[in-house]
Formats: sequence, structure tokens, C-alpha cells
Amino acid sequence: MAMANLYGHSSFPQTGADMNYFAPPDLSDVVPDWMRSEHSTGTTVIAVEFDGGVVMGADTRTSTGAYVANRVSDKLTRVTDRIYCCRSGSAADTQAIADIVTYHLNFYEMETGQPAKVETAANIFRELCYNYRDQLVAGIICAGWDRQNGGQVYMIPLGGLLLRQPVAMAGSGSTYLYGYMDSNYKPGMTKEECLKFVTNAVALSIARDGSSGGVIRLGVITEKGVERMVLAGDQIPQFYQG
Repeated sequence: MAMANLYGHSSFPQTGADMNYFAPPDLSDVVPDWMRSEHSTGTTVIAVEFDGGVVMGADTRTSTGAYVANRVSDKLTRVTDRIYCCRSGSAADTQAIADIVTYHLNFYEMETGQPAKVETAANIFRELCYNYRDQLVAGIICAGWDRQNGGQVYMIPLGGLLLRQPVAMAGSGSTYLYGYMDSNYKPGMTKEECLKFVTNAVALSIARDGSSGGVIRLGVITEKGVERMVLAGDQIPQFYQG
């Protein structure tokens, strides 16, 4: 007769090839849900056009449920030498999409001998996000510079819509920023004004949004190339005294 073991299963079969059988314990009731959740960049990402390029910014918190999996992740991902994407949603989904777009654009540039346009990259992002909209959780901002159209920002939210905007933001922290954006954004800002605007926006979301945190990563893309910056500790603006 089979007897129950310590884990509530019947004892192991005692005959033939089943002598070495082992049934691992079922830990589904012991391991909390947040330890089994996928990594998510519940986040704040923002990009702004200026005359001559674009400025991007993002926080660095990656979470799985209520657990912070990475405090200093990089959500500003290179696609080509002059095109980057800002990732929000599932970390695995957005990383896979960025890798696929990079793969396609590398072939495009080798075949044509010309740098890819930002619009071309944005349309590949759109096609992937739309075709697999039922399987992916991915909000993308595609930003960059090319000789034809200068600095450009394209928004590809959940579902695969494509829209060019002078300023775009995404992620859970963006819901706290609409008032700030309406009050402080103005067309024709300089590079320095865009850097201040993006820095303050990400700092405000870090202060209010539980899924945004860590440090602030900034990127500037112009004809000359890409400039990256990191603001940490007392470099992050504070808007109130705790």
C-alpha cells in the first residue's frame, strides 16, 4: 500500500524502473507570487525633440511584482549609431523587440550602404508590436537623428500605434507628469532646456511612482553622435523636503 510522504504525495513506486522515481515537492503555495512574476520595467521614459537632435531620459528600476530586481538597469537601448529606443513594459519583450529591430537595420545598412532613417526603425518597431500585440507587453519610444529629417521622436504604445510627437513619454510614472509637461514644455527648446525638462520629469516620477526609481539615465543624439549621462544621489533634483 502506498504511504504519504512528507510532501503529501504517495510514496514512490517500489517495482521495476520506477525505483529511482522522485516527485519534487509542490512549492506553489510556499513561494509568493511576486517571486514568480516576469521582470517588468514599470518605469518612466521620455524623449524630446530639439533643433539638431533629441534628448532621452529614463529611470533605472526593474521590478518583478513587488520586488526590485535591478536598481540600475539601462532602458535606453542602442538600435543603430544614431537611433535609440526607450523601453517600458515587460523587460523580456522589449529587449527581444530591440534585438530584432537592430538585426533588421544592420542588414538594411549593409545592403544600402546608408544609415537607416529613424522613421524606418520606428516602422519596424510598429510592425512587431502590432503583429504580436496579443503576446507582447511593450511600450516603445523610438528616437534618433538622420540627415533627412533631423531629430525625431516616435511613440509606439501598447497595441502597435505609431505617432511622431515632439515630446513623448511612457511607463507607469508618466501618469504623474501630464501636468508638468503641459506647464513646462514649449516648442523650440534648446538642448540645455530639453535636458533640464527631461531630468526634472524623471525626478518627479521617481518621487511619486512606486515602480520608478534608481538613478536617472540621459542620452542626447545629434549629428555628432550619442552622449550619455547618469545622475545619481544628490545630482537628482529634489522638489520637496521629506
